[in-house]
Amino acid sequence: NIMRIFAVLLLLTAWTPVQATLSIFACEPEWAALARELGGNKVDVYAATTALQDPHLIQARPSLIAKMRKADLAVCTGAELEIGWLPVLLTRANNPKVTAGMPGLFEASDHVDMLDIPTQVDRRQGDVHPYGNPHIQGDPHNITRIATALSQRLAQIDRPNAAYYDQRRADFIQRWQAAIRQWEEKAKILRGVRVISDHRGWNYLYHWLGIVEAATLEPKPGIPPSARHLQSLLASLQSDPPEMILQAAYTSDRPARWLSEQSNMPVVVLPFTVGEEVGAVNLFALFEVTIQRLLAGLNR
Repeated sequence: NIMRIFAVLLLLTAWTPVQATLSIFACEPEWAALARELGGNKVDVYAATTALQDPHLIQARPSLIAKMRKADLAVCTGAELEIGWLPVLLTRANNPKVTAGMPGLFEASDHVDMLDIPTQVDRRQGDVHPYGNPHIQGDPHNITRIATALSQRLAQIDRPNAAYYDQRRADFIQRWQAAIRQWEEKAKILRGVRVISDHRGWNYLYHWLGIVEAATLEPKPGIPPSARHLQSLLASLQSDPPEMILQAAYTSDRPARWLSEQSNMPVVVLPFTVGEEVGAVNLFALFEVTIQRLLAGLNR
């Protein structure tokens, strides 16, 4: 009868093995977005941070440890960006798949040319990164290189789906390269434009677009600006003011707003990474929004 047939169908469904997906722990939203582009329906991606968090200052919470414990692959920036929390996560998770030297730990910075590598590391200079500036996501050409390396790593870890990852990579890079050409065409006018940065987090973006950093709001990397420093900065810029002040969406707007009110320079808030809350739902939108806001700041 019908009920018996229905019962048999239910049993068959229960016995059908579910296609296992690769569990990916992404330290930052940009790598979560890239992993989804490359992994498609073969991966389950968890982003440990959001676009409104400072990636330097994350707590190694029990929920993050639990996620890392189950990960097949951890995708992080590296270059000591996560030095304050990733080593603790890895130690406490005790997951042999994602330990240092294993294929399951992927550091994006290993696959790009690093900028701002210091000749000597002196903590009196502020939060200096000995392996170079870790904010590598600001240059879309870096994303191309990292996508190729990450696709290869996915194939290495999940060999049965290697051809799928390769096809996803080829499709992504084709669309990405076309988008880069459009962004570079739109952004030609930004070459040589002088700006003030909130933090030395935009150097890869500047290197790509030819933007010139005239000053930073922070007196030293990672050191919040004092009122005295801002006054001194204002005085030094009076004779030749830059075009705009750039601020990451995750940072406090008070220093930039004060300087803007005193100098009449516009503040341009940029999405530092992917996130719906900052108007950048994927990697393509991240750069679209960035270029649009820079052009709007220039043409206010």
